[in-house]
Amino acid sequence: MIKFTVLTLFPEMFGPVQESILKRAQEAKLMELELVNFRDYATSKHKNVDDVPYGGGAGMVLKPEPIYAAVRDLPPAAGTRRIVLMSPQGQKFQHQKAQEWSQVDELVFICGHYEGFDERIRCLADEEVSLGDFVLTGGELAAMVMIDAVARLIPGVLGECASFEEDSHSAGLLEYPHYTRPPEFEGMEVPEILLSGHHARIEAWRRKESLRRTFLKRPDLFEKVKFQASDYALLVELSQEYPELSLMSAQWEHLKPMPKRRKRVNNPG
Repeated sequence: MIKFTVLTLFPEMFGPVQESILKRAQEAKLMELELVNFRDYATSKHKNVDDVPYGGGAGMVLKPEPIYAAVRDLPPAAGTRRIVLMSPQGQKFQHQKAQEWSQVDELVFICGHYEGFDERIRCLADEEVSLGDFVLTGGELAAMVMIDAVARLIPGVLGECASFEEDSHSAGLLEYPHYTRPPEFEGMEVPEILLSGHHARIEAWRRKESLRRTFLKRPDLFEKVKFQASDYALLVELSQEYPELSLMSAQWEHLKPMPKRRKRVNNPG
């Protein structure tokens, strides 16, 4: 089980993390969510958690005292704990980070709001992480995205390991196309191979489509793919469709099957 602890001024925002799959995961004791309103740790008469910045400037800055008090009041960690500061200055969150975090016992997210943090708050965090190169009004939405991404990697949350192992990015490739009933909709038909019942051919088709999608949509990811031996024939086929792909053939040329040697026949005499 992984415990997610969130320090926030707006715990009511986290309703979506307590619905659907994540709700069932919490009921099954696969994950735990604790929301801490750090305004409760403010000591002023009006429970102020922010103040004007020294040196002047626009906006308000979160004060260090309430957040320090909230972190220090957390129960002792039952195992490994990582404290994460939501910050646009942090490392960009990616699937690899979600996999790393899925191995810890507790993740503590500090969600800011307003103009920013007092710089001394950064000392509390083990790492700073960003959802991307943009700025949100607060860290809550980013924390929810990260909680969802990590939680679905917990064994049992999705039911079958294959459910997330075949997801986009899990194997370094974008996911293949999915289809369901009806077999034809407004002139758009399900690929015949998927209706064939031939599992080996279906798996090969899915792998080829993952390779195709990654090459076309995310060439940056395609350059990092660790190809399988069985990918060679698929990549040759794709290179015939996309000549520009052949310029990258050095990445998989080593997978080319060796020609079979003919057995020598010794003639008597």
